[in-house]
Amino acid sequence: MDNSTYGESNTASTDPMLKSIISKNNSDMKFLGMYNIIVGAIACLSIIGAIVGIPVIIAGIRLRESADSFEEYMSSSNSASLQRGFERQQRFFFIQKVFIIIGIVFFCLYILFFIGILMSGSRY
Repeated sequence: MDNSTYGESNTASTDPMLKSIISKNNSDMKFLGMYNIIVGAIACLSIIGAIVGIPVIIAGIRLRESADSFEEYMSSSNSASLQRGFERQQRFFFIQKVFIIIGIVFFCLYILFFIGILMSGSRY
């Protein structure tokens, strides 16, 4: 069946609502990507911070590349650009997911360490 039967369009350029959504997402992705790049660069000012800073910079770059690919899709309706945009966005989300998991693990270790200190202090 044809997609137009269900009210869907084949290209983003013919659907003003989709164009508006992608445009707003692009500006948010570019802002967040630049924020990540700046935060990563600041973190890289220390050697220990570089361990965190470099992946944050890479995540920011991937998000900005994703926004650029979506812009290219909007102007040319090239499905390869759309696929490339989603792939780069997927890499950004993967890096963020890894950071969240690592953060949760470190937080739990911190809580256990803090409880251990409190328990050792209450024995005396």
